[in-house]
Amino acid sequence: MTAHTKRPRDAVAPAPGWTLRAAEPTDVETIAELRATVMRPDLERLGRFDEHRVRQRLRDAFSPRHTSVIVADGAFAGCVTLRPADDGQRLEHFYLDPALQGRGLGSAVLRTLLDRTDADGAPVRLNVLQGSAARRLYERHGFSVEDEDPIDVYMVRRPG
Repeated sequence: MTAHTKRPRDAVAPAPGWTLRAAEPTDVETIAELRATVMRPDLERLGRFDEHRVRQRLRDAFSPRHTSVIVADGAFAGCVTLRPADDGQRLEHFYLDPALQGRGLGSAVLRTLLDRTDADGAPVRLNVLQGSAARRLYERHGFSVEDEDPIDVYMVRRPG
């Protein structure tokens, strides 16, 4: 008799195969839409959601030079920006398609980026909205709180 292990019905499929590619200027609107979708629940909870502003802030800060598009199973899955700063690196605009969240893809991408910054000996700083589930992801990867205000939590991860 062979034992079969069944996956529970509510189990989440593992992260898809993925790659990073350099962002192009034409990616800005796709990324702005993803940002609006991903950030809406937290911004609404904080009383800060604005349909136009959530997209415009991305457009104003978009840097194809420092942004990577996450491609999973051949399709756009998200993005991440790793920008040089005087005090190390800034991790910004890390957004994943909600259908792919919770499957290990965010952790895999973050590990890849942190391996690079560790090799360079650079600390990485970021900010995350108060109450955002993303904070747990960052804490699992060694980020700690440097400061916070009513809207943002400022975090840092030292090389290691």
